[in-house]
Amino acid sequence: MTQTDAPEIPAPRAAAEGSPAAPEGAEFPEVADRYRRELTAHCYRMTGSVYDAEDMVQETYLRAWKAFDDFEGRSSVRTWLYRIATNVCLTNLESKGRRPLPTGLGMPDAQARDELVEATEVPWLQPVPDVMVDVANVDPAQVVGNRDAIRLAFVAALQHLPPRQRAVLVLRDVLRWSAKETATALDTTAAAVNSALQRAHAQLAEKQLSEGTVEDDLSPEHEAMLERYVRAFWAKDMDALVTMLAHDAVWEMPPFTAWYQGSQTIAELIEHNCPGQRHDMPMVRTSANGQPAYGLYMRVPDGSFVPFQLQVLQIVDGRVQHVVAFFEEGLFELFGLPSSLPASHQAG
Repeated sequence: MTQTDAPEIPAPRAAAEGSPAAPEGAEFPEVADRYRRELTAHCYRMTGSVYDAEDMVQETYLRAWKAFDDFEGRSSVRTWLYRIATNVCLTNLESKGRRPLPTGLGMPDAQARDELVEATEVPWLQPVPDVMVDVANVDPAQVVGNRDAIRLAFVAALQHLPPRQRAVLVLRDVLRWSAKETATALDTTAAAVNSALQRAHAQLAEKQLSEGTVEDDLSPEHEAMLERYVRAFWAKDMDALVTMLAHDAVWEMPPFTAWYQGSQTIAELIEHNCPGQRHDMPMVRTSANGQPAYGLYMRVPDGSFVPFQLQVLQIVDGRVQHVVAFFEEGLFELFGLPSSLPASHQAG
């Protein structure tokens, strides 16, 4: 079930009189709907799946609506909803494995001409459209680090943690909850929370996993580089592409299990393994995980272009440092990208 499938929620009795977050006479949608996007971001961090996140938020709202009559305002509505959402996600994750990227499978980087191996049975990490998790209108003090903590590298790193450690790290490090607040949410003790957080930090450090560095505000120079990046794919100009990739750039493309490192290796991979030729691969700009992203289309025999891959780019020091190219056609619709482009389409 997604947001659009949600039944109309009738207005239950207001919470206890004097509650600062649920004023007398307030209806549940009026009180709760303002938190939908940040709760989606929270559930996405926990699950690594945009579709699961939508389902978890829907389940959170249904549970909260049913319990709203008994809400007494001992905490804010926002804290109450986060507590419900966290436990909904933990229940969901009991029967599911982690969602990796190819770099998280533990294999060394591949050579450009190695055989491609596809693993469609793996529940891969997914990107999330910025419009689904945009919390720009929320008090920044309430969502400390939200933008950094939605980055693809950070969400991928979280997938290496057991679910409860993941929850503790997100509540403590991202939402800045106290150990006591986190313990209440997870029905445990503050000592257990601090121990879990320590183990989570140690595991990420041991695996050398971190949030990564992503340049937030793209300068005119960065935007010009991205325009050249699009033109390089349109012209299939690998020499030009190399100039925009960091020397140690990483390229991965789930559901294929291999990943590649080095600008020359990546250029060779695209040159020899990508079916598109010159003027076969236009791109349409979007944004995912707070990062620039592109829907790349491929020309088909009738001359039009159909979805091929969704690329999410990480830019560091003015170069493309990391690209994850998702071969999941349904993502184009999710990101609001066209289902096809006409034969007359020209890149740029």
